[in-house]
Amino acid sequence: MPHGDDLDARFNELVAQIDEEQQRRMRAAAVKGAKEQRRADRLERRSARESRSGLPEREAAPRRRIGRAWIAMAVITGLIASAGVVVTFRPDLLAPSGAVPEEPVGTAPSLELTVGPAEGSGDDRADGGKEEPPSPFAGSPAEKYAEGVAGFVMPEAKALGGLSEKDVAKGLERTRELLAAAFLDKKTLMGGKAAAFAELLPAELRADFLDNLRHNDEGALGYVIRFAPGTAELATDVIKVHGRATLDTFKEDGRHGVKVRLNHLVVYAVHRPGRPETTIRLVAQPIGSVLLYRESGRMVVWPDPWSPSTTPASCDTHDAFVHPVYKDSPPESVTPTGLPKDPYEQEEDEGTGCTASQAT
Repeated sequence: MPHGDDLDARFNELVAQIDEEQQRRMRAAAVKGAKEQRRADRLERRSARESRSGLPEREAAPRRRIGRAWIAMAVITGLIASAGVVVTFRPDLLAPSGAVPEEPVGTAPSLELTVGPAEGSGDDRADGGKEEPPSPFAGSPAEKYAEGVAGFVMPEAKALGGLSEKDVAKGLERTRELLAAAFLDKKTLMGGKAAAFAELLPAELRADFLDNLRHNDEGALGYVIRFAPGTAELATDVIKVHGRATLDTFKEDGRHGVKVRLNHLVVYAVHRPGRPETTIRLVAQPIGSVLLYRESGRMVVWPDPWSPSTTPASCDTHDAFVHPVYKDSPPESVTPTGLPKDPYEQEEDEGTGCTASQAT
């Protein structure tokens, strides 16, 4: 059996017999083979992610956002032309001038939020020993997010802005209730009248909000997520939430108190009614604030519009609903603006209209 030195000598003799051109071809073939192997590895990893989540990966998706206006909303005229590019729609609104005192926080009606899949969404299955389907959030950042209201984490209450610690604690509790009613209530999500949210609002703000709903005005999108009837069903009773809330002080129109700054991501798994194979992840990003102050001896909790962007959502529609864009949705008539953004980035983007977004 030849020793190592003998093998090296024989190998060198063989290499010496190969001319320079042949060696070049061999090196090129090796490089090509390595590239093909890396591509195969990437495809295998992508296939593994899709099999875990049950969702195909998309090149891009639409992101929708409305510009700021309270009584009347400016109609967005952007258009999506390129296939696979999505637009983000963001409703940013202006609160009416001057806050109006609400009833004391403690006297608000008791509400029970209905959080979960819509009736008939196909999730009322018996166990029957069947294997649980893969999570629609698998393979995405949302996989690690908290579930439901647990994701709306409020900062620790403290005396601030002329309010006592007890007042701030009450205001933060109401803020969390408002967020849950706006983004987790099943009846609201499925296109309902958003009663759970409206009941928590100060009287005058409630009247304006309900008026927007009655007139199917985009202004309602400044506060709540409602999927257009017949466009979506929840694929799971799980809604993923991640974000932050911070405390600051404010002085406006002779009032002063605490401003709760909000920046959250709320991720839904939805599909076309009766078609679970069309399941997508839709990301909403509510950014805004809630003002806490006392007026005429009463504690006021006044939410400024948090104007959630929604991705992927249609920009061809101008009503009080979110219209999800699915993989099989027909091309829209608008061109998105800007470079595609990561929908899971929590940047406080003040842009309006339809902007390009990466896949969710």
